[in-house]
Amino acid sequence: MAKQVRLGIVGLGAQGSMYAQLITNGIVPNMEIGAVCEPNPGMAEIIRSRYPGVELYVDFSAMLDSGDVDAVVICVPPFLHPEMAIAALERGIHALVEKPAGVYTKQVRELNDYAATKPELSFAMMFNQRNNPLYGRIKEIIDGGEIGGIRHTNWIITTWWRPQAYYEQSAWRATWGGEGGGVLVNQAPHQLDLWQWICGLPRSVYAKVGYGFRRDIAVEDEVIAIVDYGEGATGAFVTAVHDLVGTDRFEILGDNGKIVVENSTTAVITRLTRPEREISDEMSPDDVQRVLTGQLDKGTFSASEVIEFDSAGGSQHAGVLQNFAANILDGAPLIAPGAEGINGVRLAPAGQARRCRSTSTRTPT
Repeated sequence: MAKQVRLGIVGLGAQGSMYAQLITNGIVPNMEIGAVCEPNPGMAEIIRSRYPGVELYVDFSAMLDSGDVDAVVICVPPFLHPEMAIAALERGIHALVEKPAGVYTKQVRELNDYAATKPELSFAMMFNQRNNPLYGRIKEIIDGGEIGGIRHTNWIITTWWRPQAYYEQSAWRATWGGEGGGVLVNQAPHQLDLWQWICGLPRSVYAKVGYGFRRDIAVEDEVIAIVDYGEGATGAFVTAVHDLVGTDRFEILGDNGKIVVENSTTAVITRLTRPEREISDEMSPDDVQRVLTGQLDKGTFSASEVIEFDSAGGSQHAGVLQNFAANILDGAPLIAPGAEGINGVRLAPAGQARRCRSTSTRTPT
C-alpha cells in the first residue's frame, strides 16, 4: 500500500467526527488517523471505543510534539484557527484548516505570512464546495469567457434555518468571544468562498447586517450585502438563519449570457449568439414593438444547457482530504490553498460592522 499521511484531528465535534469516519471507512485511502486532540474529558471513552489504538490528547501542543502526526485538520471554533495552524506549521506539521480561516483579517493575514515562510509544508482550507463538480464546471465556464464579462451576480442563500435551541446547545455558540460571528462565520463561509472564487474579489462591500434580529443572539443572523467589482459590475449576497422555507439561488449575468444555479445541484447555462449590447443596438422600431407586446422570440438569440450534479454525502469533504494528502505525498495542486482563506474573511462584513452603532458598513476589500 502507498504511504499514508498520519492525520491529527483537532476537535471531535460534528466535523471532526465526520473526517474520522471517512478515514476509518477507507474513503480516504492515502490517509490514516494518527491521533485525536479533544479536551472534553467526557469524550475520552467514546473516542477510545470508536478508534481503538489511536492516541488521544487533551493538549494540542502535546499532540504536535508527540511525533504521532504528519498533518492536522483543525476543527475548533474559528477564532482559534490562525494560532493553532501557526503552531502546527512551526513544528513542521502540515495544516488543513476548517472554514472559515479565522474571524479577523489581521490574524488570518499573520497566518498566511507565516505559512509563506514554510513553502515545504502543505497549508490548505477545507473548502469542500470547491470539490462540488457543479461549481467546478461553472468556474470553467466563467474563466473560459463563455458568457463574457460579468455584469452582475446575485446569491440568495437562506437555507440555514436554525431554531433558538440550536444556539443554546453551547455557551460559546453565536458569541463574539466564542465563535466570532453568526451566519457569516458558521453557516455561509462556503458560499462566500465560492462567490469570490468563481466571480472574483470585489473592490468594496456595503452591507446591512442584523444582530439578534430574529434570534436571541449577539451576532449577525441576517445579512444583505452589495458589492462593487469595478467597471460597473455589481453583486448582491443575502443570507439569514430565520427563513424556514429557505432559498439557494445563485445567478451570474454576463455580457454574453447568464448562469442560474438552483439548490447547488442544477444550473441553467444560457449563451447568447452575440453580446447583449450588439443585440440591443440592432433592434429596429418594429422589433421594439414586438418586445413590448411579448411577440419577440428571445430564444432566437440564445441557446441553453442544463447541467446537474448530485454529490454523494461526504464525498466533497473526502475529496479535499485526499487532495491534501496527495499534495503532501506527491505535490498534487491543492483544491483550496490555505492562503485563499483570507478572501472569504475579508468579504464577511460582520466583523467590521459590529464595532459600529450603525448596522451598515462600506468596507474596501
